[in-house]
Amino acid sequence: MLRSVDLKDYMQEKPVTIAPNASLIEAVDLITHNRVSGVCVVAEDGTLLGILSELDCLRGILDATYSQGTVGLVQEHMITENINSARISDDIINVATDMLAKGQRRRPVVSDSNQLVGQITCRQILAGIRKLGASF
Repeated sequence: MLRSVDLKDYMQEKPVTIAPNASLIEAVDLITHNRVSGVCVVAEDGTLLGILSELDCLRGILDATYSQGTVGLVQEHMITENINSARISDDIINVATDMLAKGQRRRPVVSDSNQLVGQITCRQILAGIRKLGASF
């Protein structure tokens, strides 16, 4: 089916990122402008710190609305624990299978030193399959 099973051949090399001290509204603007379902939260040196999804943003905005407070910063709403990331050398079939099992639409790709080097999404995996002319 797939000629190459290397993740590097299918991943997005420059995913949308944001700093942890950015406002949640800035994250909403990035997500809506770039038409993505979430962003990778990175330190200045490119280290992956967390993930912020559109659902995390919606939750933060609704919480602020109900409490009549401010929406705050990305670091207050991002997911930092149990982040499933992939390595550039991972097998795309294994990554896709794990993403499906965990109900994930995207996965950051990191180096051995946890530097963000890309992201793989269901859409990119599907496009890769179609590009290679897979028939079912």
